[in-house]
Amino acid sequence: MRMSLAQRVLLTWLFTLLFLIMLVLKLDEKAPWNWFLIFIPVWIFDTILLVMLIVKMAGRCKSGFDPRNGSQNIKKKAWYLIAMLLKVAFCLALCAKLQRFTTMKLAYVFIPLWALLIGGMIELGYNIFYVRRD
Repeated sequence: MRMSLAQRVLLTWLFTLLFLIMLVLKLDEKAPWNWFLIFIPVWIFDTILLVMLIVKMAGRCKSGFDPRNGSQNIKKKAWYLIAMLLKVAFCLALCAKLQRFTTMKLAYVFIPLWALLIGGMIELGYNIFYVRRD
């Protein structure tokens, strides 16, 4: 099952819209919801992305797959998996901090986000300045 670009954009837009509506209701104090409930659209969207990524990575395990084809591809997918897990860790830590489940400093809450941003900058620099030597 493959989704077209328009379907992916619509799905992303829909989950972002739902999250922003719930966030505004919470910040305006119109809804006394738990912060973990506010992030439900984010959790659902991240779960869909993680499942799709894991299924694509698991496709490499089927018989007849030549590992020499796309060795860079598996590294990229592994980075995507790490990036998604860092994003989920940041969202969980942020919700726990906002809900006052923990007395963790805000600087510690942002460590997964900083790691994600640094990794993204390294990936961008690698893609821009990497010269393939054949």
